[in-house]
Parts: sequence; C-alpha cells; structure tokens
Amino acid sequence: MNRSYFNLSFSMVSASIFLMGCGATTLVSTPVENIDTIPLKVSELSESQKKTWGHADLISDTIPGMSVDKAYREIIKNKNGKTVIVAVVDSGIDIEHEDLDGVLWTNKGERPNNGRDDDGNGYIDDIHGYNFLGEAYNEQLEYVRMLRVGVGDASARAKARLKLDEAYPKALQNKQQYEQIFQVVKGADEAVKKELGKSSYTKKELLSIEAKTEEMQQHVAVLTQMFTYGESIPSVMEELNEGITYFTDQVNYNLNKDFDGRQTVGDNPYDFSDIKYGNGNPKNRVDTESHGTHVAGIIAAERNNGKGVNGVAKNVKIMSVRAVPNGDEYDKDVALAIRYAVDNGAKIINCSFGKSFSPNAQWVYDAIKYAASKDVLIVHAAGNDGNDLDSPENPNYPNDHMFGAMEIANNVITVGALTSSYGSKMVATFSNYGSQNVDVFAPGDAIYSTLPNNKYDFMGGTSMAAPAVAGVAALVRSYYPQLSAVQVKQIIIQSGLGTKASVIVSGDPANASTFDKISKSGKMVNAYNALLLAESITKGKATLSNNTK
Repeated sequence: MNRSYFNLSFSMVSASIFLMGCGATTLVSTPVENIDTIPLKVSELSESQKKTWGHADLISDTIPGMSVDKAYREIIKNKNGKTVIVAVVDSGIDIEHEDLDGVLWTNKGERPNNGRDDDGNGYIDDIHGYNFLGEAYNEQLEYVRMLRVGVGDASARAKARLKLDEAYPKALQNKQQYEQIFQVVKGADEAVKKELGKSSYTKKELLSIEAKTEEMQQHVAVLTQMFTYGESIPSVMEELNEGITYFTDQVNYNLNKDFDGRQTVGDNPYDFSDIKYGNGNPKNRVDTESHGTHVAGIIAAERNNGKGVNGVAKNVKIMSVRAVPNGDEYDKDVALAIRYAVDNGAKIINCSFGKSFSPNAQWVYDAIKYAASKDVLIVHAAGNDGNDLDSPENPNYPNDHMFGAMEIANNVITVGALTSSYGSKMVATFSNYGSQNVDVFAPGDAIYSTLPNNKYDFMGGTSMAAPAVAGVAALVRSYYPQLSAVQVKQIIIQSGLGTKASVIVSGDPANASTFDKISKSGKMVNAYNALLLAESITKGKATLSNNTK
C-alpha cells in the first residue's frame, strides 16, 4: 500500500540518546507569465494556512497551492455544474463522517441490507460502493506473499527474497529502537514533570531547570532534543507511538512470511474467475484504517458547511471501494475495483496506493484499458520512496506503461507531492519523481483532512497529492462535461504552473534537479488555470497538444 509518508527522522537521533542514557499549448490567460519571479515566502504559515495551503494561490500567498479558492471566487462563483462520481479505491471510508455523509454516492437501484443483488450488477447490498476485502485488514507486502505462495517467475522471487532478507531485520531493529527511545523519553518526561511540579511544561520551562545531578542533565538534554521534533513532548511521544505501531505491523504482518491475511476473505486471490467474494459494506473496519477517509475529504469534503475542511470539488459523489489493506493490495482486488467503479458510473477513479511487485499486473492493465474505453480518468499516486521512477530498479505498480513498452492507455495521470514551501524545498522529501513516469506535482505534504469518527488531522504522502488532482479533474468534468477523460488529463497537465527552479529531491541536498526535469510536464497542478483552459477549449479558442501521454 502506498501509505502516507511516515516521519522516520527519530531513527537518526537514537544513537545520541543512547549515548546519553542508553506541453505545447499556451493558455489564453494565466495567473502570471513567469512564476520564477515570485518571491519566496519567509514567514511561517499561520494555523489557518497550514490547514488550507493546498487551496492557496502562489501569486497572492507565495504558497504553491492549486489556486482552488481563487477558482471558486473568480470563475465558478455561483455556477451550477453537473454531478461527477469519483471512486476512491482505498482502505474504506467512514461513511457516517459529518463532512462526507452528504457527498456519498448512493446506488439507487439497490435496496439496503436485504441480501439481494437488486440492480443485477453482480454485487449484493452495494449501497455506497463495495468491499473487496471482506473483514480482512492486515496483509503482507506483495513480495513477501510471492515467497509464501510461490507466484511470479524465478527472477522476481529471487529479488523478493533479497528484499525481504534486507527489510525484515531493518524493521525489527527500527521497532526496537523506537520502543527504547520511547522509554527514554517517557522516563525523562516523568522526571521533569516531578521536578517542575507540573503536569505539562514548555521548552522554556524545561531549559529553566537547574540540573543538579547527571541524571537530570541527561533528562533535560533528551527532552531538549525532542523539542526539535515537535511542539510539545506529548506530540513527540504520540509520533513515537505511531512509529512503534508502524514497525510492529511490519514485523508481525507486512514482512512476516508465515502470515496469511486473506483467510477470512474466502476467495483464491490468484484466480481471476473467483469473483464471488467481499460484501457491500465499504466502511473502514478500525479507526486506524483512516487512509481512505482522509483521501475522500481532500477530494470532496462538504464545502462551506462550517465543519472541518473544504474538499477541492463540489458536485461530487464519492464512491467507496475498499480494496487496499494494511499491507499491499492484491492485483485481483485492484482490477475488479476499477471495473466495479467504471461499471457503476464513476468518471474519475482515485488510486492512492502502489507496490514494487505485481505478479498479476496484466489483470490491472486490462482494467485500466477498460476504464479508458469507457472514458474514465484514473489518478494515481507516484509513491513515497523518494525514488526516480524512470529507473528500471524502481518499479511502481499499477502503471500505464508496462515497463519497457509503450503506454497502454492515455487515461492515467501520475502525481508527485509538493510541500508548502515554494523554492528549493518544495518537492516533498518522500515523493517519487521521474521525467517520464510522473506527470505532475500537487500539494501532498502535511495536508489537513477528514479522519474516522468526525475527526480531522494532517497526513502526508503522494496519497494526498493524487486526490487533490482528482478534485481538480472533478471540477473540470463538472463544469465542462463534454470534455473526455483524455482531454481532462491534458488540460490538467498543460495548464499547470511551470518553473525551472532548482529543487531538492529525495530530501538529499546533493540530489538536486530543476523542477522541469522531474516530471513529464514540469508543472504544478493549478485549478484556476485548468478551468480557464477548459473554457477556452470548449469555445474553440485553444487546442491541446498530443504529447502528454
């Protein structure tokens, strides 16, 4: 699964803690001719800006958002658009969420909870989508499954073995380190609270302590260092706990060769004819299964309802298709999920997931081509490994080009992630990139959106950048429904903001490139520009180039 980026920076400080304590077309109108002249933002984002920066305008805010607010203010205004169904193929959605319950797709041909396939689409009780995982949640990574089941060719399995032999010990070590760091920080926190006689404290109060013992000096030193990773010690400890959970899941499930998470589903995941499985409840199963809910909110959380967040697009109905577990998705589930979405009216499918091995990739390629034949746009996250996807050493599935071959379809747009800092650090450290295999970049770092149980929080990853683009695509398809999926893709790519600024990729200052060389378009997605170009094309004032495949 292409999980949201997880901050692993704590592993870098563990040693010191232990030492102490153990396109061709020009738009008719653009916001600015040359964004390379935009001054860099030097002030910190306000709390409001942190929650909405993806909708900001680069020109007026010096934040590399998608000019969503400007698009509503100056172009959309009170115009009525057509409803667009957007399928979220993901981990399930909290369908009772206060900011999503009003934008859910409802299958009008199906009667709820009667155990029948009322509309004859082959799926029982699929009111708001479908669940291809049944009650399963944890899963292995694909290359681990390949070794357990014995699928894939000999070469692929050999690579899988090498990868597992490297990954499992590292995950186990990271788990142990996080647990040890947590205990060190917890002990220091309790000692300082007792010293200050307070249940909480600021960094200033911490530094005011006159440490009279070597032990207290170590406590203060540890906590001072932790304040560089968070605004408070409780927030740091929460992130450490998340790290423990993450690596524990890797050790127990994702990288555990003996684990079989598919037993409860009841199908043969390597038999494409075995399709009578799953159920009609595409809701997340546990609170930590929050990925799909966050993605859905970015696309279409109810706008201006006085709650939570505003999604990029209005006039959207979100179809939840649960196919992504806590681990790698199965090729069969992905292929059937895409076909389900297409057959039930989705015009855009968001796919915020990915993996490096795909033993039955052809099933997914066929589904992508099927979506193309039905005029459906697929928006896919580029992945969070900080890799150059143009390298044959860094495969990322699903894709639309069958490595080493021509593209199979022109209905897939692959999205890398931006940060809120315009300039050399605007490419998220985790984001994959590639002049041939990543199409565009969009806001994806520290994005505020919906979480299960009417909650909201920040998450980051190309998983967040993809739904931002899916939202822009939904806006275009809503107000210009005569445009095809291919045209919408080309509009998004060609209307983005381009820059030749030098940027750091993979978070490595030594690994720098110009922004126009790390994606096919060299562009940042811009909703305002996309709507301008869509308007011009529908009126015959502009044409699209054919080189965006």
